[in-house]
Formats: sequence, C-alpha cells, structure tokens
Amino acid sequence: MTISHHRTASGRPLRVSPAWVGAATPPAGSAGHDDHLPVREAVWVWGVRRYARLALWALPAAALLYGWTTLGIDTPPGPLVVELAANWLAAIALIALAGLLAGARTRRTALTGLLLGLGGQVLTLPLAALPKGTVAAGAPLTADQLRLVAVTAAATAGVGWLVMGWAVFRSRLVNPADGVLLMLAAVALGAGAEARQPLPTVGALLLLAAGTGLAWTGGRLIPKT
Repeated sequence: MTISHHRTASGRPLRVSPAWVGAATPPAGSAGHDDHLPVREAVWVWGVRRYARLALWALPAAALLYGWTTLGIDTPPGPLVVELAANWLAAIALIALAGLLAGARTRRTALTGLLLGLGGQVLTLPLAALPKGTVAAGAPLTADQLRLVAVTAAATAGVGWLVMGWAVFRSRLVNPADGVLLMLAAVALGAGAEARQPLPTVGALLLLAAGTGLAWTGGRLIPKT
C-alpha cells in the first residue's frame, strides 16, 4: 500500500511511499497493522533521506580541507581553523552516511562506525590547538601521555571510517568501489601524526574520490520513494 494520494497538513502531496508506511493510525482498540507507520511519519522519513543526500557533499569538502592541511601551505585563517572546519564537515558526512544506511542491511555496522568516528573526533578536538610536544599549563598528562592520547584519537577516528567504509561496501545501495576507497582512506588518515608524507595527502585524495562518488551516486541511484 502506498501513500501517494495522501497529503500533508500544508496540502502538498507526500513524496515517499516505503512499503512499511501505511495509512493513518487506526483507532484505539481496533485491529490495525502494527507494522505500518502513520502517514505523518513519512514526512520525517523523507526529510532524513533528503538531508542525507545533501549532507553527503560535506565529505568531499572535508577531504579538500584535509588535503590542504597536509600540504603545509600557510592560509589566512590559520591551520587550526581549516582543521576544525574539516573535522566539522567530516562529522556531518558521518551522520549523513549513517542516515543513508539506516534502512540497509548494514545499518548496525554503520552505527558502529558513526560512534567510533565521532568518539575519535571528540578526543581530537581538545588537542587540536596544542603544538606538538607541548602540554597545557596545569594539565595532568605528560608530553608522552598526551602524544599517546593523540595517536589513540586518530586511530579511533580512522577505525570509525574503516567500519563505515565496510558498511558502504556491503550495503548494496551505492557503488561498492566507494566503500573500498573509503576504507583505504581511513587507513591512511587513521595513521594521524605518525604518518609521513605523502601518505596523509594520498589519504585525503582517496577520501575525496570516495566522497564524490558517494555524494553523486547517493542522489541518483538510491530511490527517492
């Protein structure tokens, strides 16, 4: 049963009709279909999928900023601003990928990758403004311990992207090659400060290729209804 003939409160027709969305909620006490959602829920589902498609373009944008930071070129806002912007866009892309795969068979894997990736970024943000080998005044950690935390944060974020790439590869929603590129980029970027050039730049290029492919095919191949 589709809902193509139902309309929202504004009078506009609903543009999604997944098989598990039914008619309006049955009255209390009646024998309705428990596996069907009310029509109003379809508006929320359509909004999530639309957000996921649009937000996927944050991934190639984040890859460009990541690549810029690996080149060592001076920028007017400073490398810290560029790095924070890249992390912010990467977080948006992670959430978009998890939302896009919410209805796929790899949704649990995608959720695991989202949690790991966000956890790694949360650990990275407090250390972003500190120069390498230095410790903030009054910090309970030594320089060696702080370096270990930085390596752990980068590795956690890399594992998150690796798991997300595996979820993309096995989802059968988009091109599996984009999942492979995402996993390769995760390995290169997950090395963090321990990696030597040109590995971080190569990782950013792989992430750019994977992000562009996902954003392009995500808006064309995935059904809009």
